[in-house]
Amino acid sequence: MDNHHLILGELVDFITGETITDTHDERYRQKLAKILVTDKGYHKNEIKPRCDLNIKASNKSAIIKVDFKLTLSGKVCMIIKYAPGSLVTRHRSALAASRLIASYQVPVVVVTNGEETNILDGSTGKVMGDGFESIPSRSELRNITADKHFDPVSIKRSEIESRIMYVYEVDGSCACDNTICKIKS
Repeated sequence: MDNHHLILGELVDFITGETITDTHDERYRQKLAKILVTDKGYHKNEIKPRCDLNIKASNKSAIIKVDFKLTLSGKVCMIIKYAPGSLVTRHRSALAASRLIASYQVPVVVVTNGEETNILDGSTGKVMGDGFESIPSRSELRNITADKHFDPVSIKRSEIESRIMYVYEVDGSCACDNTICKIKS
């Protein structure tokens, strides 16, 4: 049995205070939420967990979750995508999400499996850091994004990124994964 879908009961979400399903995956997300607030200095109201992202590939569409969206001064400056397994295999879909979650390119993308973490430049996809300690603090993220123009993502680019996201996140996904909602067309 793939234990990342094992339901362990309920827990209280650190950011929202909502009661949510307790799973191994959710425990990693909660650990990360605590790091963002207690170690990295973010305010809870700057962090949005479990963000819906509508994606489409031809006549297929789905809603997937982006684990965390961090907003400073009204702009999404960083997203965090969690998934068990190899980090490298998660880079491309997380970069696609960074081009779809807002109308502009999100500057910083964090990919984690709960044990390891890569921090990516949203524009180039290059690894800027490794490990939880490399996740930018609130002040570091302000500095990183101070000179960013938050360039809009073109409609054509959005369509391509949406297809990429669909292939990586929806096609072949586990039937018991409740973080994906396939929409009938």
